[in-house]
Amino acid sequence: MKVISWNMAHKHRSWRCLLDMDIDLALLQEACRPPRDVAERIQGDPNIEVNPGPWETMIVEGRPRYRTAIVKLSNRIDVEWIKAKPLAAAKDRDLVVSWPGTVAAALVTPPSGDPVIAVSMYAQWVSTSVRASANYIVSDGSAHRVVSDVSTLITKADGHRILAAGDMNILRGHGEYGDPYWAARYQTVFDRMAVMGLPCIGPEYPNGRQADPWPDELPRDSRNVPTYHSVKQRPETATRQLDYVFASQGLAKSLRVQALNAVDEWGPSDHCRIQIELSENA
Repeated sequence: MKVISWNMAHKHRSWRCLLDMDIDLALLQEACRPPRDVAERIQGDPNIEVNPGPWETMIVEGRPRYRTAIVKLSNRIDVEWIKAKPLAAAKDRDLVVSWPGTVAAALVTPPSGDPVIAVSMYAQWVSTSVRASANYIVSDGSAHRVVSDVSTLITKADGHRILAAGDMNILRGHGEYGDPYWAARYQTVFDRMAVMGLPCIGPEYPNGRQADPWPDELPRDSRNVPTYHSVKQRPETATRQLDYVFASQGLAKSLRVQALNAVDEWGPSDHCRIQIELSENA
């Protein structure tokens, strides 16, 4: 089973690129409503299916924007949608999402092997409170909300089959500009996922190009690979990894995770695509 995780940066070009890929499943973040030509292709192809729900789900600064999404793109897999409910509307046994638009989930049956719960995750930036000591934007609180939502899919450290991926907007193994305080805050997100039974499995070098020149904030022994470039950068000058894949320990050994971050394969978004391959009979 071939999967990608991708922050599409709410671009129509990203949708067109997606439909031209030879993959089975897409875990999307910042997905906007598909443009008319893409919507027509989706409606006319029985092998393509998008998880239901409104597109302008996530409210950012008072405006409806985009959402996470999951797209079935081939007839090699079967998909059962797991409907997410906001806290205020959730009932017993529902998948509760603290911030609507940040989590999408589905039960996916691959060509061979047992079903897998696939989750697309997105941690939104939030401005610090007026009472904070500085005016920053932070994302680890949003990431922890996502972790809390995903936790309702898990009741033990092993024995489950969950693949969760997306743009967490945090750094791994280091803090903002090398700040150990932020490194420790970010690490708590990865630690919680690991304790639940979903360790981070990449992408990491050599499964992706590393930053060149090497950024000062990144430890020399880091295996991080850049997955995001700022508005002042280009794919070839990207330095930060914000996108990650987490998987059940029993499933992780059957997965190959690759950052498609070479300059000629980056794509139209400010985030590169993350390719995930699940071995047959896994």
